[in-house]
Amino acid sequence: MKRLLTTCVCLALLPTAASAQSVCLPSPRLLTMMPMGGQVGTQCEVVITGQYLDGIDQLIFSHPSISAVPKVNEQGELIDNTFVISIADDCPAGVYDARVMAGLGISSARAFSVGERPETTHPVAATTAEQAIAVELDSIVNATLKDRSISHFSIVVEQGQRIVIDCAAKGIDSKANVVIALADATGSDLIVERRGGVIDFVAPTSGTYLVKVHDLTYKGGAEYFYRLAITRRTADEPLERLPSTSHVASFSWPPTGLPDHASNDEVEPNNTLESSQLISLPCDLTGTFFPAADVDSFEFQATKGQRWWVEVASERFGLNTDPSLVVQRITDSGEVVDVVELADIPSPVKRSSNGYSYDGPPYNAGSSDALGELVVPEDGRYRIRLSDLFGGTRSDPTARYRLVVREAAPDFALVGWALHMGLRNGDRNALSKPISLRGGATIPIEVVAVRRDGFDGEIELEIDPSSLPEGVTATGLKIAKGATRGIMLIAADPDAVRTLSFGRIVGKAKIAGHDVVRPFRLASMKWPVANAAQEIPEPRLVDQIPISVGGMETSPLSILPVEDKVWEVQEGEKLTIPLKAVRHGEFSGKNMSLKTFGDEFERAAAFDFSLVDDQTVATLDLAAIKAKPGDHTIAFYGGAVAVYGFAKEKPKDIVDIFVSKPIHVRVLPKQGTSP
Repeated sequence: MKRLLTTCVCLALLPTAASAQSVCLPSPRLLTMMPMGGQVGTQCEVVITGQYLDGIDQLIFSHPSISAVPKVNEQGELIDNTFVISIADDCPAGVYDARVMAGLGISSARAFSVGERPETTHPVAATTAEQAIAVELDSIVNATLKDRSISHFSIVVEQGQRIVIDCAAKGIDSKANVVIALADATGSDLIVERRGGVIDFVAPTSGTYLVKVHDLTYKGGAEYFYRLAITRRTADEPLERLPSTSHVASFSWPPTGLPDHASNDEVEPNNTLESSQLISLPCDLTGTFFPAADVDSFEFQATKGQRWWVEVASERFGLNTDPSLVVQRITDSGEVVDVVELADIPSPVKRSSNGYSYDGPPYNAGSSDALGELVVPEDGRYRIRLSDLFGGTRSDPTARYRLVVREAAPDFALVGWALHMGLRNGDRNALSKPISLRGGATIPIEVVAVRRDGFDGEIELEIDPSSLPEGVTATGLKIAKGATRGIMLIAADPDAVRTLSFGRIVGKAKIAGHDVVRPFRLASMKWPVANAAQEIPEPRLVDQIPISVGGMETSPLSILPVEDKVWEVQEGEKLTIPLKAVRHGEFSGKNMSLKTFGDEFERAAAFDFSLVDDQTVATLDLAAIKAKPGDHTIAFYGGAVAVYGFAKEKPKDIVDIFVSKPIHVRVLPKQGTSP
């Protein structure tokens, strides 16, 4: 009979398909909070659900002005999974991350919104017009959708009042693709918004109106939550959307040193060659893709040989836009000649295609925004034509953009996530992987860079040691010259105690002779997706880099070099590194295949690592790898099937990634060559 790896209780509070098809060791995941927001200067009571949340002792927020304490009953006993949240008067309105500290460590994040208007909570939907819940104007409703139903709310409006109806769902981690509708008192629709926009209307008559909310495909459940804001606005007051989380792509905006506000604005009409808005380079301006099918034209003079970098931001503002830009030359005869066309910013690494075998992470760090170089071919007149490929039928005044044309300013931006990799054929998991370490475990963070304006230098990855928990170390494996991917290894000692801290990771490079330091942003999945062929993974940026040690159990396997030293080898020769296995559990199979992290060492052939013997020798052929002389940091990694025990359940086979501690290698130049 298979023995249990652990005797700790690790109950899933909200089972999902991810727990049925376990292809990684359990990690704490905070899945729902109700309500999912509150008003500044008030208290609210929230109930949470999640996976592997046994041993919760804290509910933590990414802003210090939000705090929480467990709720107790009249007898002073803790009420399960219930907290009282206090939002201080000085907390700015916005969306923040909430996490729990559980027995296995820190959980994944869930969005918690802070607003300035009164709030109500309605977990039970009113599914008919007769049951409609009365809502006060200038308030926010927290609610969930019922499967195959429409939620109804009623409002009383005076003739001539301008009312704006906004609904946050995707932007606060909900699974709902919300449709909102304004109806008359009988339930007949007057205005319907299906694409995530707002309803902005002026009441033609005084009376009762209905607001309807449902999912685009009428799905519902605890994961289909939303915040509905119904507010009065003056006639000329600009639209302000409810705040939302940031998509992964937004990490690459803004460029370093860009002012908060552009120096110029788009001036309509500017749609035709004759009405092009005159600008001079460099330029920085804002505009909107409005009304529907809007095309904005900007004309300027340029000199042959000038090199300009053109960047457009819009999708990275969290908008459903797809900017397309073409630069054209206008000849003396009036002929228009296309010079360069710019569209998407490609992902720095190949993203997953959701095919049968793993071929990339389920994250897209690219953007539908535009970035590229313009080399001026001749002296003369030029124009930029800018449009939204999604804006043909949509008339949205909030679809803004920012256009920057600048001289080259080489730079980079960094984002990363806990590594996803192929564990066995057919696995398409896209799971939120918090940095919740078991004793003796190493978690690899995949770091990618968007390089700006021709920068192709080496990027060193570093973490502030003072930002790590006690007993935890971190080592950065650099992003090589011209490459876009590196690794940050975060490892816990076998005897590391339960603790939590917030890491500070940066990238360092030398640009134009100056030392440059840039911040790192962490991304994670909103929801655990067991099979990305059946459900589209949705990643986003998170506010902080929480690093924790759970303290409940140790890693099933630790891979360590037999000696802790710098391993020296001469260029072109073979390097042998004895590795030892420290096992705290059983495995299915006798071997696992290990690959290598670290610059050119990633070209090394995979090798078998014994899961039954105490030692395995790793042999790296430096002639085949073509490793250059110098100091290198590498690590070995691979997937193995561990036997893991759950309370009240039979042991299960779970595939997980196991990574060695970082290993330092010094490649010496061949004899007779210069170092």
